[in-house]
This record gives sequence, C-alpha cells and structure tokens, in this order.
Amino acid sequence: MLDSVEANNFEALPLLSLNHVSLLCRSVWDSVRFYEDVFGFVSIKLPSSFKFNGAWLYNYGIGIHLIENPSIDDFDTIVEPRPINPKDNHISFQCTDVGLVMRRLQDMGMKVDQVFFHDPDGYMVELCNCENIPIIPLSSCSFKQRLSSFYKSAPAKCGFMENAMMESLSMEMLNISF
Repeated sequence: MLDSVEANNFEALPLLSLNHVSLLCRSVWDSVRFYEDVFGFVSIKLPSSFKFNGAWLYNYGIGIHLIENPSIDDFDTIVEPRPINPKDNHISFQCTDVGLVMRRLQDMGMKVDQVFFHDPDGYMVELCNCENIPIIPLSSCSFKQRLSSFYKSAPAKCGFMENAMMESLSMEMLNISF
C-alpha cells in the first residue's frame, strides 16, 4: 500500500467519473423493480459472458449492477437494516428538489428519515441537493501546510484555485449571514 508521500509522487489516474455501483441482493426482480420504479433506472443487457443471475441498470450517467446471492441472509446488516446513519456506507443520488422527492417517497409508503432510506436489501440510499455545498479541493495543499496555517492563522501555501475558492466561499457565507 502506498503511503501519502509515495502517492503524491504519482500523476493522478485519468479517471472520468463513477461508472457503476455493484450490489448483492436477495431478489434481482425486487431490486430491479425498486430502482426502476423509485429512481427511473432502465434495465440494460448483461454481457453474454456473465453466467450469474443479475441485472444491470443505467440512468443519469451511472450504472447499478445487481447480483443475486441467495445466501445473502448470512449478512445481518442486510437482513436487518441498520438504523439510518449518515456516517454509514450508503449510495447518494443528486436531485433537484429534496422536499418533492421526500413527499413522493412517502406517498409510495417508504419510511424516509431526513433524506435517507433503505432499498429492498437494506442498503442505505441518500438523496441530496449538494449543488449548494461548495467543493473545495484540499489536495494541492499538503496536510502539514494546512495544519500549520490553521493553528497559526497564517495563509496556507495553496494554489491559486484553492485560494480563489476559499475567498468565494467566505463571501457566500457572509451573504448568507446577513
């Protein structure tokens, strides 16, 4: 495993986006219906080389791969969904209107806690409108530089983009507070 010093010596991988999430499920049929009916995913053809009971779904530029595992009942967290905990493993989907989505889910008879709920196999799902949360990369500032600037209240030796984003965030916070 690479430590942080070694990892910083390598160029970032040429990744584009998240491609898919793969989930084990007790019933492919139940899970397909859930992701199609609730989220609007569409079933797509599995590659012919796959010799297992499963389904691939696609929409919004991402895929969900469902793989049937009849012995999934061996996993307690799937049989008995854990309480909703935003700090636990979950899948999150961006939406435009959280309130509307919550009302529609409740109309479907789903128990929704904040914007978290469970799929048929107990996986936690979140819906969010994260466009209002600024994305501020910290990667170009070393951890040591960030800590020293935090404790000494001196400006960190970050790149132009990080400083511009922090200035923009500060102005947005001032606008919100008045």
